[in-house]
Amino acid sequence: MTEDRFRPFETALDREAALKHLRQATLGADDGELFLERRKSEALSFDDGRMKTANFDASQGFGLRSVTGEVTGYAHSSDISETALARAVETTRLAVGAGGGTLAEAPRRSNRRLYGDDDPIVTTPLPVKLETLHEIDAFARGLDRRVVQVTATLAASHQEVVILRPDGAELCDIRPMSRLNVSVIVEQDGQRQSGTAGGGGRLGLEGLIDPADWQAKTREALRIALVNLRAEAAPAGVMDVVLGPGWPGILLHEAIGHGLEGDFNRKGSSAFAGLMGARIAAPGVTVLDDGTLPDRRGSLTIDDEGTPSARNVLIEDGILVGYMQDRQNARLMGVEATGNGRRESFAHPPMPRMTNTYMLGGDATPEEIVADLREGIYAVGFGGGQVDITSGKFVFSCTEAYRVKNGKVGAPVKGATLIGDGATALQKIRALGNDMALDPGMGNCGKQGQWVPVGVGQPTVMIGGLTVGGSAA
Repeated sequence: MTEDRFRPFETALDREAALKHLRQATLGADDGELFLERRKSEALSFDDGRMKTANFDASQGFGLRSVTGEVTGYAHSSDISETALARAVETTRLAVGAGGGTLAEAPRRSNRRLYGDDDPIVTTPLPVKLETLHEIDAFARGLDRRVVQVTATLAASHQEVVILRPDGAELCDIRPMSRLNVSVIVEQDGQRQSGTAGGGGRLGLEGLIDPADWQAKTREALRIALVNLRAEAAPAGVMDVVLGPGWPGILLHEAIGHGLEGDFNRKGSSAFAGLMGARIAAPGVTVLDDGTLPDRRGSLTIDDEGTPSARNVLIEDGILVGYMQDRQNARLMGVEATGNGRRESFAHPPMPRMTNTYMLGGDATPEEIVADLREGIYAVGFGGGQVDITSGKFVFSCTEAYRVKNGKVGAPVKGATLIGDGATALQKIRALGNDMALDPGMGNCGKQGQWVPVGVGQPTVMIGGLTVGGSAA
């Protein structure tokens, strides 16, 4: 347990003075808070047989927010002092104007904790981390003579937040995070291919530096690289696609999840705006955003406004039943906040964001679903993608995929992209597997220039009539 706790009202600010400034900033406003944060992060990367980078960063600061209707006043500073706070009040008051609002009630309290509070950076000694990276490199090269390059990265962070409300309520959270990534490049007959595996969560590094864990990740990275080494050019055309469980849920996250965030729907810019209570997906499709899963990368004991995270059902049996909300959007839409108010750091205001977004499983076995695919693609790994929130149109590249003919999985393919739109893809889901899985803990989500850690998940899913981009006929 870390002893050096972040106690800004003992070390930098007088609590009563800070509360007075906060109340001044939010006088006549609908909502607001003082968000204080201290964060440390470390990233160590071993590449091409040597230590490539070793980065450490430490920061702290505050963000002061006042909200009136749809207008937000926000000021931030890395200087946690009464002088800086007084200057911030002047800025946030510009949004309040003449006031006239009624201050919202504070978030409800919760004693629940979803993860530990140890600092993963200091609980695992630096020499142990360095030795682990060196061992990963040696292990990968010893697995196969075709391995020509190995990149292994250990990353950890420790975030502490204190949220002060105008009514005097004070909410705190301590958030650890760790992750291990292994990337392997293989070469044969002049051709090079790569494979990557990794994962982590709101945990210490102990599990990740366990040889049983990093050896499994290294073998998986090598397996993917060798699969791609023998891959054929991907076919092109409109065809049925089967998505594997777990990480392929990133397509769900991007193509559908963003469209179910409250701000996009309030402003009418989402493909799902105005469709509450309507059927937007095939029967049997249930999608949740759940920030309450212990130790998961996207989980939060409380969000960045102090609201406890929740298990929010977004789509139930194909019917749209909920959006993800922060406090501002919830108030403007006349609903309850869902614990999805998130921000990248003290320098950013909160907005509706996903936590762990996943689709529940069905009754079919993965084998049955693949056997029903007459001709198409079986995609089990994804890389980057692009999504238009307004239209829901997406383009995703596959990092591991296979041709399927008459229910038989054939040769791996390379260069495959999946093209479609989220609203149509939801309607064309034809089968749901009984193998729902969450991703291993490696997701990051960007929105309006802010990045936050997230989780995704799904079962094996068959979607009819997606456009597959490829170079083979």
